[in-house]
Amino acid sequence: MYLHPQYELLSRSELEYLQQERLQATLKQCMNSSFYRERFRKCGLSVSDIKTPEDITKLPFTTKQDLRDNYPFGLSCVPLDKVVRLHSSSGTTGTPTVILHTARDLEEWAKAVARCLYMVGLRSGDIFQNSSGYGMFTGGLGFQYGAEHLGMLTVPAAAGNTRRQIKFITDFGTTALHAIPSYAGRLYEVMVEMGLDPRRDTSLRTLIIGAEPHSEEQRRRIESMLGVKAYNSFGMSEMCGPGVAFECTEQNGLHIWEDYYIVEILNPETLEPVAEGEVGELVLTTINREAMPLLRYRTRDLTRFLPGECPCGRKHRRLDRMKGRSDDMMILKGVNIFPVQIETVLMQFEELGNDYLITLTNEQANDLMTVEVELKEFTDNYPKLQSLTREITSRLKDEILITPQVRLVPKGTLPQSEGKAVRVKDLRKTLI
Repeated sequence: MYLHPQYELLSRSELEYLQQERLQATLKQCMNSSFYRERFRKCGLSVSDIKTPEDITKLPFTTKQDLRDNYPFGLSCVPLDKVVRLHSSSGTTGTPTVILHTARDLEEWAKAVARCLYMVGLRSGDIFQNSSGYGMFTGGLGFQYGAEHLGMLTVPAAAGNTRRQIKFITDFGTTALHAIPSYAGRLYEVMVEMGLDPRRDTSLRTLIIGAEPHSEEQRRRIESMLGVKAYNSFGMSEMCGPGVAFECTEQNGLHIWEDYYIVEILNPETLEPVAEGEVGELVLTTINREAMPLLRYRTRDLTRFLPGECPCGRKHRRLDRMKGRSDDMMILKGVNIFPVQIETVLMQFEELGNDYLITLTNEQANDLMTVEVELKEFTDNYPKLQSLTREITSRLKDEILITPQVRLVPKGTLPQSEGKAVRVKDLRKTLI
């Protein structure tokens, strides 16, 4: 149950002592970076001023813009001849962000991912198929090395080519699969088209999902479709990639590995700590990295601490599933709305498929929302469609406090994506 019991079973006081020890080493490492040296100088701080994890609130935040402004190697804390790999953000516009790794960084990353996979029951006898892209995106190589560290037979299938993915699953006897939530739904749809029953015709039993905000309703639907247990994963390239936080078999929140990170949850507007249990922006400080440690990095991801201790025995704090990102929030008519709120409602209707698209427009200075969602099966029963549309509209209004226009469309109508699903299309700026 515990791959690293010497870290996973630390008491709170032991975790805090380890954090303090590792934070001191991290701060000294940061002084090798001209970026952080200048930051400390401007703030009138020295490493000796930061003695405990609580003292990091004296430091300014590090942001994605800081990484862009210092592209490509401005935040490096080691000579480049000690760097063995870099990963870059997947953004298509503007300057990308670059994250650097030493050999030790990669070893620790593999251990963290392996710890996550072991925690949900995966072992050396499993066959692990990875449908994430390989290359600059961290999901592919992160899970690859973590699975190999556990000694699993790995299938680096990479992204796309759904029928080939399914052939690998059936031919190789894949027992564990890593896929983003929207793609897991797509796999099931193609299996049905091929006349396959995932429960009968595959050996799948464990699914690792992440990279996209998703609702509990979508997770349960995926579990029902594929006949698996689906475990939520959280990671980001700035923090190495996958392996930052992960669910255990209790499925009651994501354990965030506090031997690797110091965790804050702050109000994204005031940047003050939120009350215990309230939703805020996740801010992380790395405390076990050589090449490019980050101090108080604003992730923009919104979550909350879950109260109490987990029955699994780990004392590392648990995060709720990501509500969304502070920069993905939609504001319509003064109301703050997150795509996952809409998904939560849609996934409660058995008649609906997995794909939906939210489009925002502006007509005569009035913001409008259209929600297109695919039907699971075709029907030309107009009265039934009208009734279903009214019910969905009513439930959405109760959830998001505004009335969207709901359109039910045939299966396969909405664009398919090989990567993260595009859920929101904001056309308002082009119309103002």
